[in-house]
Amino acid sequence: MKKLFLSLLLIPCSLLIYAQEQQAVVYDELTYLVDPETGTAEVGINLAVEDELIVHEFILVGQNTYRVTSIGDRAFKGCKQLSDIVLPPSIEHIHRSAFEGTGIWNNKENWVDGALYLDDILIAVDKTIKPKFIIPEGTRLIAIGAFRGNKVLTRVEFPSTITMIDHEVFRDCKNLNKVIIPKHITYIGEDVFTNTAIYNNEKKWKKGALYIDDALIATNENTPAKFIVKNKLPVRLIAAGAFANNKKIKTITIPTDVKQIPGAAFKNCPALTSVVLPAGVTKIGNFAFYNCPLLKNINLGDNITELGSGAFYGCANLTELHLADSIKIIPKACFFTCAKLKTINMPAQLEKIGDGAFAGCAEMEQITLPDKLKEIGEVAFAGCAKLRKMVIPAKVNSLKLETFAECTHLFEVVIPDGFYAIGDRAFKGCVSLEKINIPKSMFRIGKQAFQNCLNLEGIALVDNIHMIEEEAFRDCKHLQEIVLPASQRVLSKGTFASCINLRSIKFPLVMNTIEDGACYQCRQLRELQFGDSLKTIGNEAFMECKSLRKVEFPEELESIGNSAFKDCESLARPYVPESAMIGKNAFKGIKQ
Repeated sequence: MKKLFLSLLLIPCSLLIYAQEQQAVVYDELTYLVDPETGTAEVGINLAVEDELIVHEFILVGQNTYRVTSIGDRAFKGCKQLSDIVLPPSIEHIHRSAFEGTGIWNNKENWVDGALYLDDILIAVDKTIKPKFIIPEGTRLIAIGAFRGNKVLTRVEFPSTITMIDHEVFRDCKNLNKVIIPKHITYIGEDVFTNTAIYNNEKKWKKGALYIDDALIATNENTPAKFIVKNKLPVRLIAAGAFANNKKIKTITIPTDVKQIPGAAFKNCPALTSVVLPAGVTKIGNFAFYNCPLLKNINLGDNITELGSGAFYGCANLTELHLADSIKIIPKACFFTCAKLKTINMPAQLEKIGDGAFAGCAEMEQITLPDKLKEIGEVAFAGCAKLRKMVIPAKVNSLKLETFAECTHLFEVVIPDGFYAIGDRAFKGCVSLEKINIPKSMFRIGKQAFQNCLNLEGIALVDNIHMIEEEAFRDCKHLQEIVLPASQRVLSKGTFASCINLRSIKFPLVMNTIEDGACYQCRQLRELQFGDSLKTIGNEAFMECKSLRKVEFPEELESIGNSAFKDCESLARPYVPESAMIGKNAFKGIKQ
């Protein structure tokens, strides 16, 4: 436990709790929440819409196109003037609460036999429905919680056009006692039948499990530790969250007819150690094994083509995994804080590694990234403390926020030609990093990109670099010589602060601004020679450069900031052009 705690300390604070945050955008006067990882969008909360409304199938944000797949919780709730809406065929999930209190909801003419429909989507029902409710043929979707709390419903029948039952659809329908799950239903969400007559009937439960036809719906505290799925009919479906929060189950063998492990299926199962999947499983859903800290053994077969976000998040004892070569995406937080994961292969067809996918995998020493990889997400390998070398594939052209932050044993990184950006804090805290090549195509080095890379002795900055951002090399204590790119006009705030062994900086002729603290505490810096373009030296720019002996200012210099050369104790007062403004304590503590 102590070792796990120490590994968590190496993960950037922003990732200690990984949130799947979506970005709010406005398109055609509607607020959407977009997910760059999946390329999908959800209609967010819009409180001022009225009259007729069209929701587009695709929205364009910058250069990115997002497919609109859901209408979010309370999206239009209370919009009394909203009289009509056109929904695209791309909608896969919709909340009942999205339309509560709207003009659509309040118009009695929109309700048919006690049910509200929007085109081919069943939104909600009321107390006037018949106890035996037959969902009309042609209905393709039922809103989340559509029947929730209805006390009239006793039986329901599904049309052939329904393939999924979304979350909480029949929750709290206390008189619902008869449901037939047809073969064309391929997905059942979380808490669909919780607190129904079916769920509350103890006779329906067999050894701690509730089955409806060939679907396993839920489990409870009566499940045995070694769980064997046993039902009259061969089980082909497991409902989302079916085993969630089950504290007893230790091992389970999934039946051969099951094709997917749905979202949150085993979420928060603290005793689970082993799962045997059948060869026919093709998908692991979002957060399927989230926070199963004792899970050690699971066989992911060669037929699995899709892994969900956070699928193995927090599986701290998982040590080894084999991924099928057909997997193209390892999504957000898929193996986040799998602290003992040592060995995992990268699928040959892999194109994308999502945000935080391997963050906190502190025992992983080696990863070979496949040639087809195009994108590595934010914080993807942050806190992989034992990772030693990374070769970035040729199709990857940039690194994002904190990609390799706190990889404390990473000593070499190979970057391909065509690479143009190193993101903010990409290598922050990589204290062992000694070697990294900067290709000629490089354009940007982000904020704190190499901060606290203690063993980085030198780096060749190519002339194509136009942006070296704040504190990019702060605390690189072994950095000795720097030649700034010829095109660099600004030396950003704190760029080389506390680089205590930096002896030489060659400034480009076009540089016009040195920002605050740019070279603060560069104690071995001995001589400064600037081009004629320099106009401004910021506050504390060279403060405590104790070995600095010689500085030559250009005649066109306009200002020297407060404490700019304070405590440069080896420096005799240099010539300063009469027109230049000198800040408070700019030369205090220099050699007299």
